[in-house]
Amino acid sequence: MKPSFKACLVVAAAVTLSACATSTAYAPAGFNGQRGGYAEQRLESDRYNVSFSGNSVTSREQVEMSLLLRAAELTTENGYDWFSTVNRATDRDTRFQTLSDPLYSRYGPYWGPSWRYYGYGRWSRWNDPFWGRPDFDIRQVDRYEATAEIVMGRGPKPAGDANAFDAREVISNLSGRVTRPQ
Repeated sequence: MKPSFKACLVVAAAVTLSACATSTAYAPAGFNGQRGGYAEQRLESDRYNVSFSGNSVTSREQVEMSLLLRAAELTTENGYDWFSTVNRATDRDTRFQTLSDPLYSRYGPYWGPSWRYYGYGRWSRWNDPFWGRPDFDIRQVDRYEATAEIVMGRGPKPAGDANAFDAREVISNLSGRVTRPQ
């Protein structure tokens, strides 16, 4: 039995929508054309600037977790045991997107039910307020980017420093919680 064109169109639309609705994978920025990901800039032999940008589906928690994981991986890749965040910030970019009703845009502002009533000696027209104006939704779209400047060190991490992290422990705790590329 040959699938109908309509069925193929529905499947293609579902695949397209599912691809758009996935969070930013834990990978270098620009990997496979994705928007977002991690990036780093070496400042000194033991100091880096690290960032992770997410898309509109990536939560703030996921972005911050990915940043810490990348900092921990950089630390072990460079032969260090711990890292400390000197500066750390998470920025939110908020945009508002307007989605209009496809029926309204296709048939214009006069499409929709209307009623007439008799009053004051004449017939008058009354439009339903839900149909007599453009029907649209406003959606808030948030994107997060976390950045940190880290300093790396060898040996046990400094006691009492809330900004110091054991790199291997961070990798052990967070590597299973990030979204990897497929």
